[in-house]
Amino acid sequence: MPKEGIHPEWYPDAKVYCNGELVMTVGATQPEIHVDVWSGNHPFYTGNQKIIDTEGRVERFLRKYGMTDTREESDSQS
Repeated sequence: MPKEGIHPEWYPDAKVYCNGELVMTVGATQPEIHVDVWSGNHPFYTGNQKIIDTEGRVERFLRKYGMTDTREESDSQS
């Protein structure tokens, strides 16, 4: 038995919402949980992963480690 007065209230059927839609029910210390990402819409779990290239970082990495085909780049510059 937990001590009286030191533990938060437990909600065994707390509702988890993503984008205003009920996605699951879990046990939690809050009756409602609002999230931006969950396993149903996260790219890792859905298989829709994309590499987001911000400020050319991916291209710079590929050039640095010789992972790009330099022939294509020289052909396009001619």
